[in-house]
Amino acid sequence: MTTDHETAHDTDHVDRILEQWARQRPDLDVSPMAVIGRLSRLHQLVTAELGRTFAAHGLDRASFDVLATLRRSDPPHRLTPAALMRSAMVTSGAITQRLDRLQERGLVTRAPSPDDGRSVVVTLTDEGRALVDRALPDHVATEERLLTALTGPERDALAGALKRLLCSLGDG
Repeated sequence: MTTDHETAHDTDHVDRILEQWARQRPDLDVSPMAVIGRLSRLHQLVTAELGRTFAAHGLDRASFDVLATLRRSDPPHRLTPAALMRSAMVTSGAITQRLDRLQERGLVTRAPSPDDGRSVVVTLTDEGRALVDRALPDHVATEERLLTALTGPERDALAGALKRLLCSLGDG
């Protein structure tokens, strides 16, 4: 069955791979590749598009994620590095390096925690807040453009299916 956005003749890179495997290994059910292959291809394409949007604001994905995580936290937009790692889409190894760069640019500050002098808190500066507030509408517009082929109900169904998959893999 086709939707308004596709025809019976639409094929993609993954279709060609599946056809090749069907010829070479007809004994093997490679249907999981239809999903995982497309997720991988989407990741590559989406990452490149988002990267262009972030670069237009002098950012990369990890820096944007740190700034956005601080921005969506309650005022005064302050978190510990550990809380940032849990909430942002950056690895523990990258957080110190990101924070160093963001602090050098005046986008965040680090100071001893007022609650526990042994720990540090990271605070979004006014300049950091202004930058993320400028970048966010462009980021959302890029995501919207990337999803134009899907209707609202299709987006909802896809988001729900991906959420179930992520939760089943322990990402809850």
